[in-house]
This record gives sequence, C-alpha cells and structure tokens, in this order.
Amino acid sequence: MAAKRRKSRKGSAASSRPRDDEPVFFLDRCLGRNIVSEALRQAGCRVELHDDHFDQDTPDQDWLPQVGGRGWVLLTQDKAIRKNQLEVTQILKSSLAAFILTGGSMKGEEMAKAFVTALPTVRRFLKKFNRPFIATVSASGTVSLVQTYSQIARRVL
Repeated sequence: MAAKRRKSRKGSAASSRPRDDEPVFFLDRCLGRNIVSEALRQAGCRVELHDDHFDQDTPDQDWLPQVGGRGWVLLTQDKAIRKNQLEVTQILKSSLAAFILTGGSMKGEEMAKAFVTALPTVRRFLKKFNRPFIATVSASGTVSLVQTYSQIARRVL
C-alpha cells in the first residue's frame, strides 16, 4: 500500500491574493499612493486609495462616513483624527474601524513595514472588537486599542 502524501502547509502564490472575506483597507492620502498600498497588496490585502474616490481637499468629516458606510477599514497617519470632535462623531456614526500610525515622520517604506507587520493583529482586532473603534499602530507594528464604541460614544454623545 502506498503511503499517503501529506499536503504542504506552506501557502501557494495564490494565497497572497485577496479573499472575498478579507477587509478592504482604505488608505488616507497622508500615506501616499504607491509604497504602502503596494506592500499591503503584496501581503494579500484589498486596498482602496483616498484620491481614487475623493478630491484631495475633501474634508475628513465628509469622506469618513462614506468609508465607514462601505465597511472599509481606515488606515491613516493623521493622529489629529482621534481628537477632532467632528471626525470622531463621523467615526461613531459610520461604524468605522480606524488604525492610526503613530510614527512621526516616517518614510513610505517604514510606514509599509509597520502596517504589514501589524496585519495579523489588525485582523484579530477586526474580529474581536465591534465597530466603531480607534486603534494605533506603532512604527514597530504593535497595535493598541485606543477607544471602543462605548468610550467614543461617551465623548461624543
């Protein structure tokens, strides 16, 4: 009797393609157009860019509800977004999950590395926490929860 062949546990090249159940990551304009988006796509993510959907000067409080309404996940480096009352209100109303990169003046490659490193934790957060929530991503890729729905609601309502 021939021995059974074991299936390889290593993913194929096809595993780097986005799956339908994967989140769509919306990259704010402050992350640029190419380096971060390409790194995330190579890691198997579905990515949408700010400038493909909105004018560059569209105020955040105008596009945040549309991003949340589409069920997309916000990636940004705009730390002020979590303190601006209008923007926090839009995050709450649109049930948005926001991940804010906390590294100050990072280059594109550094931002890309931080987000790609953070991906497994980001995916866990998306399954574990109800939207809306705000989390930070450090330069090393560490993800920390900043505010949950109830914390945001207490501040806004």
